[in-house]
Amino acid sequence: MSDRGGIFAGDDPFVIAQNWLAEAEATEPNDPNAIALATVDADGLPNVRMVLLKEIEAQGAGQGAFVFYTNYDSVKGRELTASGKVAFVLHSKTLRRQIRVRGTVTREDGPQADAYYASRSLKSRLGAWASRQSQPLAGRASLVAEVARVTAQHGPNPARPPFWGGFRIAPVEIEFWADGAFRLHDRFRWQRAVPDAGWHVERLNP
Repeated sequence: MSDRGGIFAGDDPFVIAQNWLAEAEATEPNDPNAIALATVDADGLPNVRMVLLKEIEAQGAGQGAFVFYTNYDSVKGRELTASGKVAFVLHSKTLRRQIRVRGTVTREDGPQADAYYASRSLKSRLGAWASRQSQPLAGRASLVAEVARVTAQHGPNPARPPFWGGFRIAPVEIEFWADGAFRLHDRFRWQRAVPDAGWHVERLNP
């Protein structure tokens, strides 16, 4: 693509995404890695919520993944497990850019998930044990009591809960969008038929 230069230049969309996120980390006041994650339920009705993107893996030759962590028994966890499909958008307000991704998901519940869980604060690790995410809660006092219970049970170095871990998103479509004067935005879409195929890149109308 002859005019795909500047912030859009490169042969690896995961490296471009890493660069964009690094720039956002220097300018966004809060949670530059926050993404709006979309799933669908059994009836095809969409759900969307904000989660934190924890890693953009660039493995070379245009291969890689986007990784986040959650409770597998949450609504999003169950919907992702059932459909195997996901979409998200990362919006950098200060840079006036966004990255849109669509693809498939697999669980990351091995050593990488263990390492990330261990890197979290103790209170966050205990909170992961205590929260039955997305389930009805009688009151905050009940949650506080459950935190106290799991603290006594699991101690100062809790293992990762079996119901908590990562999801690795393998994209089949990535779109990089940057604001342009007079709403003449720049948009480039990377597409491939399956997650391990080569990419086709094209410019889109604003």
